[in-house]
Amino acid sequence: MVINKKIWPEYFQKILDGDKTFELRLADFECQPGDTLVLEEWDTEIKKYTGRKIKKEVTYVLKTKDVKFWPSEDIAKYGFQIISFK
Repeated sequence: MVINKKIWPEYFQKILDGDKTFELRLADFECQPGDTLVLEEWDTEIKKYTGRKIKKEVTYVLKTKDVKFWPSEDIAKYGFQIISFK
């Protein structure tokens, strides 16, 4: 499966540079090893895509409910997933 997601510029650049090889996301979508994650850079100031994209193969998915970045209601409903890619 191909999964498209927005990503903020600072995280996009870390992945592009090879420094970041995982992604923490709300587990509100299905994702499994072998899927392709297409990360599309999203400019948070102008609220538009920059046109830069990067494709990564999902190698591992860990789901948890212990981190508090999103509203409690969403965490309770979906939990989290940490997506590792290469």
